[in-house]
Amino acid sequence: MVYNAGHYDVIVIGAGHAGCEAGIASAKLGAKTLMVTLNLDMVAFMPCNPSLGGPAKGIVIREIDALGGVMGKVIDKTHIQMRMLNTAKGPAVRALRAQADKPLYIQEMKDILENQENLTLKQAMVNELIIEDGVCKGILTETNAAYYADSVVITTGTFMRGKVLIGDLEYESGPNNQRVSIKLSENLEELGFDLTRYKTGTPPRVNSKTIDYSKAEIQPGDEKRQGFSYETTEFITDQIPCWLTHTNQSTHDVINDNLTKSAMYSGMIKGTGPRYCPSIEDKIVRFNDKSRHQIFLEPEGRKTEEVYVQGLSTSLPEYIQEDMLKSIAGLENAEMMRPGYAIEYDAVESTQLFPTLETKKIAGLYTAGQINGTSGYEEAAGQGIIAGINAGLKALGKEPFILDRSQAYIGVLIDDLVTKGTREPYRLLTSRAEHRLLLRHDNADIRLTELGYNLGLIDEARFKSFEKKLEQVELEKKRLHKLIIKADDYVQQTLIEANSTPLKDASRALDLLKRPEISYKMIEKITQDVQDLPEEVKEQVEIQLKYEGYIKKASDQVQRMLNMENKKIPENIDYDAISGLAGEAKEKLKNIQPLSIGQASRISGVNPADVSILLIYIEQGKFERVK
Repeated sequence: MVYNAGHYDVIVIGAGHAGCEAGIASAKLGAKTLMVTLNLDMVAFMPCNPSLGGPAKGIVIREIDALGGVMGKVIDKTHIQMRMLNTAKGPAVRALRAQADKPLYIQEMKDILENQENLTLKQAMVNELIIEDGVCKGILTETNAAYYADSVVITTGTFMRGKVLIGDLEYESGPNNQRVSIKLSENLEELGFDLTRYKTGTPPRVNSKTIDYSKAEIQPGDEKRQGFSYETTEFITDQIPCWLTHTNQSTHDVINDNLTKSAMYSGMIKGTGPRYCPSIEDKIVRFNDKSRHQIFLEPEGRKTEEVYVQGLSTSLPEYIQEDMLKSIAGLENAEMMRPGYAIEYDAVESTQLFPTLETKKIAGLYTAGQINGTSGYEEAAGQGIIAGINAGLKALGKEPFILDRSQAYIGVLIDDLVTKGTREPYRLLTSRAEHRLLLRHDNADIRLTELGYNLGLIDEARFKSFEKKLEQVELEKKRLHKLIIKADDYVQQTLIEANSTPLKDASRALDLLKRPEISYKMIEKITQDVQDLPEEVKEQVEIQLKYEGYIKKASDQVQRMLNMENKKIPENIDYDAISGLAGEAKEKLKNIQPLSIGQASRISGVNPADVSILLIYIEQGKFERVK
């Protein structure tokens, strides 16, 4: 017997990285939110690598934080190591990466969820959605509890019809031997959604006490105090190192001799795997000219001996995994605590979504995370906060919120998914962003904090602190513009030592700072005047001045692009009525239902001629006569 278990503004299905951000965002907006998950002990669980961040991904965490999300705050409190990557390169590709304490991360996130106002956390299996007249009105659990809501967000990760594969063994399971969701997948198919099948995998975990670290290369964290969240003021200093080792010819021989026993190469796996995170079997086959591959030994926490063998993802039988491990330097006597495995799962074709992450088929229904075909905790969390914001706004009767490609990597991610779709688990890369010089690690707050504040996700105190930072940056730029540096002997010698050309005449400090080899600290040394300013202010001043020309050029390109984005496509447009449009363009436009000319121009199969015809048609107002 079905019973009414209550009414909420928003219901979030799942409490992984997407679900956590979605639930917290909608609750902070003031929407009464229910989050249901299969296992309350698995909140924000990391089934794969115990790390967050890296190129593009680390910037996403900063963007989430700038919008009022929590991933950055949690990892700052629970990491065992923090490193800034690509420090020798320009600011557009610098990215923070943290090794997580997996058990502690779960504990910290669950504490935040349980203490978030307007948020209720429950353990339940969702079997189907409650749909009335094409609108999602709630969920029905396996215990026949009917929960009603104005918006529902699905963030089920890899749990929909999940199947684990190890050699010739296969069984229904989510990550870490958890229950899977079968009926929700079937229900989505019944509702007319197109699902696809993807695959991911994990490597073995080994006991740290059985590793010979003398044969591996230490990978320490940075000594510099740094964090993902702009609100972090206390930093972890007792870091734990990771270690680097490599596969060798013996490892490759073990794999090659047993390829047919791998679930991936035996034909058991039907789903498509991630191109940018291949299994070790894939690496050996695809890159057979390589004599070795990197293996990182990553501790999973301070109070566990489990070590994640990064780079050795596999679906080979367990006994072969043992042989593979023992062939690697430092792991000759390693004790495997958990075998690696592949996992297949259902995902929704992402072109069935609007940029708000609301589904086109069912109003009030949103999806976020790996169910949309992405890989990675950060990509999931980035979608989660946007889905949560929009679900909350819809429930509260407010206008939706969309980030475009020039505002955030999150905007790039979502636009790629809903406009282009994906044929493999999507991974966010810096190369996917055409405006990456503007989407940097250092300026996520400048790009997004005001938006988060206007939504109500950033509090007054934080916004005032942000405004103070902006003021300090501008004042310091003005000071450097006025500050004249004379071409005296000390200045000339300092410039020569920095491999910089000596001055011919006196120069503004601002102009000197624009030289590639001159840093803000060098200016302080030359002027012998150390400013009492936060390091992030000094960093922002240096980047803005040094890359001023490039930033202006990129900003001009963005403005031209925004002109296309601002040309909206009417909802009632009939693409079949537009003469001159190519047949493929008509089909793609009807399927994607782009919201703007800009989005239409990025659809594969819609060429510039089609865009011009569409633009003329709209400007002439002919759509108004379509019945």
